[in-house]
Amino acid sequence: MINSSEARGGSGRGGEVTPAELAIAEAFVAARRAARALPSYPGAIPDDLARAYAIQETAIGLCPDRPVGWKVGGVPAAQQAALGVHRLVGAVMASSLWAVDESPTPLPIIEDGFAAIEAEFVARIGPDVDPARIDWTLEAAADQVEAIFIGVELSGSPLAAINDLGPVVVASDFGNNLGLLIGPELKDWRTRLDSIEVETVIDGVSLGRGGSLSLAGGALESVRFLLEHRARLGRPLTPGSLVSTGAVTGVHRVGAGSEVTCVFKGVGEIRCRTVLAAPQRG
Repeated sequence: MINSSEARGGSGRGGEVTPAELAIAEAFVAARRAARALPSYPGAIPDDLARAYAIQETAIGLCPDRPVGWKVGGVPAAQQAALGVHRLVGAVMASSLWAVDESPTPLPIIEDGFAAIEAEFVARIGPDVDPARIDWTLEAAADQVEAIFIGVELSGSPLAAINDLGPVVVASDFGNNLGLLIGPELKDWRTRLDSIEVETVIDGVSLGRGGSLSLAGGALESVRFLLEHRARLGRPLTPGSLVSTGAVTGVHRVGAGSEVTCVFKGVGEIRCRTVLAAPQRG
């Protein structure tokens, strides 16, 4: 086994992986930085989620960037029993976090890769998270949230078939995340969160409606799940961490040039447009 962070002079987050798993992490990071699609999965698909998360953690350690939060996505019902979970997790990196502006925000997608728009509620973790706690109730998780915002996840990967290949593949490549767009704060979220209606409109066509309760257990269940998941990896959430809680109007694939509006009734709307990503420098 290889500690990839030591091998590459990284941050110590990579953990132990096999040479083949290290090669998978390197391939995904290189493709993302080059904005280049991958024609197929770059190696043998991991046997389980534990190995997939080891690859993801290794990839994080190989990046010249750092995670500022995590996306939480759903596992298809037919696969939940086999995998033993109903949600999966991916890192949101600092360079792929954007704030809403007056004009539509450009969201960079990888040509010939996977890209989709997801309207989401985004929680921010407050202070005093107990790093030793590994079991969380929904009520305790809610108490760790200091703010909730409306947002849009840019779901994406260099691998066009990532969702078709299943949750293990998704988890191994940053949870199929390309970035997160943060909108206005939701005031009085404890009383309003589950009642807000959300609609996603792409190129003038309404493609999905929903809300927090479109997610199994609601948006706060994603926070609870993530608190447990990161703690059990030995990497508990820290104050200020963002949690993109899941697609409340569905996952909507897009290409370059798509014009998107996500409307959070009574709160605000987020406008964005997709553009082709350019290779990263440095």
